[in-house]
Amino acid sequence: MARVDDQQNRILFFDGVCNLCNSTVDFVIHHDPEHRFRFASLQSPVAQRLLGDQATLSSMVFLDRGRVYRESGAVLKVLLQLGGGWSLLGRIGWGVPAVIRDSVYRWIARHRYRFFGVREQCRLPTAAERAQFLND
Repeated sequence: MARVDDQQNRILFFDGVCNLCNSTVDFVIHHDPEHRFRFASLQSPVAQRLLGDQATLSSMVFLDRGRVYRESGAVLKVLLQLGGGWSLLGRIGWGVPAVIRDSVYRWIARHRYRFFGVREQCRLPTAAERAQFLND
C-alpha cells in the first residue's frame, strides 16, 4: 500500500464497511486508468490524522490539494476530475443549489446501510489496487 507521503494529494476517503461507498471506490478505480486518485477508509489512521473530526461526519470525503470536500461536493469534485462525460455530469451537478444536493446526499448517506448493506470489515484492496490505497 502507498504511504501518504507518496500520494498525489487526491485522496478519496470512504466508509470502509459501506457497500455503496465501496462500489463508488470501485467505480473511480475503473474510470481512473492513470491512477490519479488515492483511497483510504474513514476508519483508518490516515483519515484520523488528515481529517480529524471530519472523518466521522460523512460517508465520503475528498481531499484535493489541501482542500476538503464533503457530501455532494466530494462526489461532484471526483466526477469533474474523472473527465469525459463524468466531468459534464459533475458540472451539471454544481448547478444544483448545495442545499438541495447536500440534502439528497445526507438522506442517502443516512440510509446507505439499509439500502446497500454493510460489510463485516473494511474493504481490503486487491494486489493490483494496493498502490492506490494509503496505509499511513
